[in-house]
Amino acid sequence: MSGWHRTKCATIARVAVSDALPRVRREVLLVLAVSLGQSAAYSLVYLIAKLTEPRRLAEQTTALNVSQAPGRPWLDLSLQLLGILFTVVPALLAVHLLAVRGPVRPTLGLEWPGRRVWSDLGLGAGLAAVIGIPGLGLYLAAVALGVNTQITTANLPSVWWQVPVLILNAAANGVLEEIVVVGYLVTRLSDIGWRPWQVVAASSLMRGAYHLYQGFGGFVGNAIMGVVFALLFLRTRRVGPLIIAHTLLDVVAYLGYLWLHDSVSWL
Repeated sequence: MSGWHRTKCATIARVAVSDALPRVRREVLLVLAVSLGQSAAYSLVYLIAKLTEPRRLAEQTTALNVSQAPGRPWLDLSLQLLGILFTVVPALLAVHLLAVRGPVRPTLGLEWPGRRVWSDLGLGAGLAAVIGIPGLGLYLAAVALGVNTQITTANLPSVWWQVPVLILNAAANGVLEEIVVVGYLVTRLSDIGWRPWQVVAASSLMRGAYHLYQGFGGFVGNAIMGVVFALLFLRTRRVGPLIIAHTLLDVVAYLGYLWLHDSVSWL
């Protein structure tokens, strides 16, 4: 290929990339607007509402996994399952959009079952342990300092589907958050030319923002977790271990509260 042809091809490629940037930016904003960006906006409003209460944050309670139809277990179960199903839809949309934009690692390390499944499980479990214990300490410190609400993580009725639904909720949260705010967002921001530190900052701040409903401790703790997860994804390009870690963290938080809150005073 002559030098003139190479220059022409390079010019065409730059123009194509330049034309694609506004479209990719719009895509990112839309994906966030129907998923975790929307949650961040609501979380900010919820935090303002709690800050304007006469009680301080530490005297307020944030309830997770609540009944959708009290006293009607089958209707409640139906609504819980629908909520779980539609929680993961934005993650599936994000994976689809990555795939149709070309070969930019569309699997995100999700090609299960595969050779990496055991290493992903091991890394995910180790990551959950590393994040979980300091995270619990940070939560207790934030409540003691009065900058976070008390979190009750399991408020479903005592019926046969209580534990399975809590586990499914944990898995759905892991899939949604790690695919959208790490796998998708990190990939797309890198595509449009953001530097690694900017990508990590955006991903971690977004994670902290949609946890603001818990208080400032929830923001800080999740933002720190977001830095670790984003850096790990940039290194491995695999979101599978992050989903496993997140799911395990939530399962322990939900079931631990369910089984221990009557006997452990600080839960």
